[in-house]
Amino acid sequence: MGDATGWTYAAGEKGKTRVRVFDRGAKGLYLEWFEPPRAPGAAKRRVRRALGHTDRKRAKGEAEALALAFRKEENARRRGLTLGELFDIYEAEVTPQKGQSKREHDARAAEMFARYFGRNRRPHTFSRRDWDRFIADRRSGRVVTEHGKKDRAVGDRIIAYDLKYLLAVFAWAAVAGDGEGGTLLERNPLKGLPIPNEDSPRRVVVTSEEYERLRKVAPRVHLDFECLLVLAHETGHRLSAIRQLRWSDVDTERRLVRWRAVSDKIGFEHSTPLTDAAIAVLAAQQRRAQAIGDAWLFPSDEDPSEARPRITFAKWWYQAETLAELGRVKGRGYHSLRRQFATEMKDTPLKDLAYLGGWKDAGRC
Repeated sequence: MGDATGWTYAAGEKGKTRVRVFDRGAKGLYLEWFEPPRAPGAAKRRVRRALGHTDRKRAKGEAEALALAFRKEENARRRGLTLGELFDIYEAEVTPQKGQSKREHDARAAEMFARYFGRNRRPHTFSRRDWDRFIADRRSGRVVTEHGKKDRAVGDRIIAYDLKYLLAVFAWAAVAGDGEGGTLLERNPLKGLPIPNEDSPRRVVVTSEEYERLRKVAPRVHLDFECLLVLAHETGHRLSAIRQLRWSDVDTERRLVRWRAVSDKIGFEHSTPLTDAAIAVLAAQQRRAQAIGDAWLFPSDEDPSEARPRITFAKWWYQAETLAELGRVKGRGYHSLRRQFATEMKDTPLKDLAYLGGWKDAGRC
């Protein structure tokens, strides 16, 4: 039955805590609201209740009081979500849509934050104090990142990368539905907090002399390292993309290499030409491995069905620097070969350079 007089008043948020009061004429004033589904897949149940009076001002107050009670119940229900549960939901629904390197970072960051703040921490309780404390502890190396070990002190770029993951999770939770007409988080408590920023980040570029010295000692480190070092120098691609190459991605006859979107940081699938130096190390690598098809160019020693872990290549780089007597320079690593590639190709049109090196945006070269 509809409203008898046309007078109505609504309190609360539509679709969530809305309560309506309306006048049914001789039958008096009524409250109306919808109860949440009692079982998954069930519909909401509409409830009407007679107020037993005709005082509209009083009826408005009763509608607002009931809407407020519903709001408090909803907040209490949302606050039941733990940080660990939120990470698990995000990992199941959002992380799989990202590239391989992003997925790996999501897993590492989730583990680190869950250990640091506690899996049972309630996301809505986060504040600026938690944010600042994490930044200070991460800078000083007091944060346990994995395997129960405290990490080394890190710079603001790494801290910012970690915090952007936490921000992404909380921002997503503030808009992601909870299946009951609400969202996983009522609001993002971290929204607007400042992310650390290095005023003058180091952009180290490997010199030609340094590269030749690294290349000379590379076989003493590992033959896989020599192949990867040359590919990084000759293609200008990221370590994450190179270490996840499969033999089916390499076409030595056509002198092309395919970079899969799934293993690329920005999800950019494309093919680039191979130089003579790259062809030579690839041919030697394949003779040693006797591998074809979807086998990894750089398989893990423990499990050949997996690519060799990134940390192994990081260790090899440090060993090569020691053997080459280069000394340790902060910021010099595989990515500095990528910068060297861009520097040596500076006369190439930006659009072509971006494609060759795997930059999706020419402005990032």
